[in-house]
Amino acid sequence: MLMIVTLYPLLHVAFASVSDGNALIAHRGLLLRPLGFDFAAYKKVFESGEMLRGYRNTMFIVVAGVVLNLLFTALGAYVLSRKNVLWNKAFMMIIMFTMFFSGGLIPFYLIVKGIGLYNSLWATVIPFMVNTFNMIVMRTAFQGVPVSLEESAKIDGANHWVILFRIIIPLSLPVMAVMGMFYAVEKWNGWFYASIFLKDRELYPLQILLREILILNSTDTITSNSGVGEQLQVGETVKYATIMVATLPILAVYPFIQKYFVKGVMIGALKG
Repeated sequence: MLMIVTLYPLLHVAFASVSDGNALIAHRGLLLRPLGFDFAAYKKVFESGEMLRGYRNTMFIVVAGVVLNLLFTALGAYVLSRKNVLWNKAFMMIIMFTMFFSGGLIPFYLIVKGIGLYNSLWATVIPFMVNTFNMIVMRTAFQGVPVSLEESAKIDGANHWVILFRIIIPLSLPVMAVMGMFYAVEKWNGWFYASIFLKDRELYPLQILLREILILNSTDTITSNSGVGEQLQVGETVKYATIMVATLPILAVYPFIQKYFVKGVMIGALKG
């Protein structure tokens, strides 16, 4: 029953996205199968230049964000996981302080604007390169790597860069995969800061366009080249087609890292 309750909303959206628009508008109650079979909504979505632009912007944010997130999170976690770092505990307390207290949205906005990132896609990437919770989980995983491996590498002349990228990270792939998934989902679903820092519609990510369609009920940009009757018919199914287009990439990626997911989460949970 729990699986059915969880799965039905997704099936409802999938069925509605390929249904006939008129039949869907007239339908009441549970939707257990497609009403007709029409890909007109998907055709409108992929013909929309704004949606394709939103996809491109979102892919840039996700790829650039995840690469920088993993890099800087790993660097911070490595330093904090070393036992001989001066003031290690003090640094940890300062970093943990940011989990509970912040300067607020207005100072954050002023800083982003002051350093010249306003109205740039980098404004959704650079200020968020490290998530404190994820860094603490990764630090815990790095502490689980045997110290003897690090000592052996130092005897062979390895520096910290070699130890991190050739020993620590390869032995911590499960937690790296989980952190990558966390960051990717966060970037893919992010719309709030993009709506604050981005002014030009050409820079809007997919989620802002999806928000306009679902909350503001605005499908004009997708169905603008259709007649009035077709706009009413396709407009209802376009909402569901857009949801599917925005959801499927994350659903497609998850099975490939599923084998790392549970193990990676347990590493951070047990040793944290």
